[in-house]
Amino acid sequence: MNLVHLTSSTFFGGPERQMLGLALALPQSVHTTFLSFHEGNRCEAFLKEVRRHHFAAHAIQQDFPHVLATLGELTHTLQNLACDVLLCHGYKANILGRLAARRLKIPAVAVSRGWTGETRKVQLYEWLDRRHLKWMDRVVCVSEGQAEKVRRWCGVPESRLHVIRNSARLAAFENPDPNARQKLRACFSPSQDISEIVLAAGRLSPEKGFSVLIEAADSFLRNRPSAAVALFGEGVLRPELEAGIRARGLSDRFVMPGFRPDLDHLIPAADVVVLPSFTEGLPNVALEASAAGVPVVATAVGGTPEVIADGETGWLVPPGNPAALAARMIELLANASVREQFGTAGRARMRALFTFDSQATAYTKLLEELIHASGAQNVESVSSTHSTEGILPFRVPNSEFRVDQV
Repeated sequence: MNLVHLTSSTFFGGPERQMLGLALALPQSVHTTFLSFHEGNRCEAFLKEVRRHHFAAHAIQQDFPHVLATLGELTHTLQNLACDVLLCHGYKANILGRLAARRLKIPAVAVSRGWTGETRKVQLYEWLDRRHLKWMDRVVCVSEGQAEKVRRWCGVPESRLHVIRNSARLAAFENPDPNARQKLRACFSPSQDISEIVLAAGRLSPEKGFSVLIEAADSFLRNRPSAAVALFGEGVLRPELEAGIRARGLSDRFVMPGFRPDLDHLIPAADVVVLPSFTEGLPNVALEASAAGVPVVATAVGGTPEVIADGETGWLVPPGNPAALAARMIELLANASVREQFGTAGRARMRALFTFDSQATAYTKLLEELIHASGAQNVESVSSTHSTEGILPFRVPNSEFRVDQV
């Protein structure tokens, strides 16, 4: 079976780690290839990583606004790869991937992780995506919470809707970096006497609720003079968030070090991980914190309650409530034994419920059903006779994309 992932990657983040983890867990009978739209060559961070794990990976050289040229190159590439099933990640991959798959009469599956509403432009594309999902052959939601949104907003028939949860990368936290605490502490001024570190991470965009975290920090940092917060990530709200931190006089103890590719090494060194989101699909940060044995304080939105067992592996609070967030942070920071208890329970929960092996089993069943339905008679013989060699660039005359053409 030839499985192709199509995405629009600009860095190696949570969704990319999920794609790679699935590829590594699938049986050898599934041959995985990764495609990404070019994105000004920013896709190479992801493609280089998957090549390092010996998977084929290619950039689609054409991109928006040249829609017809991009679709032509994508169709040609999928044909050369002898793709059996196309797994699409994100609105661009869903829309163009479905069109290319229809040309080749192969099934296209959308993986629905949630919507961000990051900018006006993104909001438009996500609006188009929500109205497009019902035309996909299958839609895989990463949580029951996300599936409920898809049912309510997108009109996807129940027969085409599946829930296959994101997985925790337990192996990434088996051998913690002995210098991780020192590296995390180095994010703050050496003059600060800091012994308790709260970690947050994610895209700096409205849905992540980091402005609420700043408001909560104004309370819990004053209650815990030796505590500090490190917020990792980049995004459109950086100037606004930095201004909020300065306005509250928290600059020495609330830092924003930016995007860190070594976040895996830093998470186990935190005392608490916090997710103040207004919406989530199934948050990778919560999965990874629990896999690292770190307790989590998070908002009870989307698929987060499926990851965090309230009162067992962390605390859940209402979204947009800085007082509740601060109270739970203070409670955890004040009690090391509870932090240890929650962390141990969180890691056990990940082992039991969120493994890549179980994710791969669910995907394998879905892929085989799709191929059978599309008329393939022998999955193994198909995979053994297809070659991924000799993919040539393909271009057709450019066609300018305008919103009124959608």
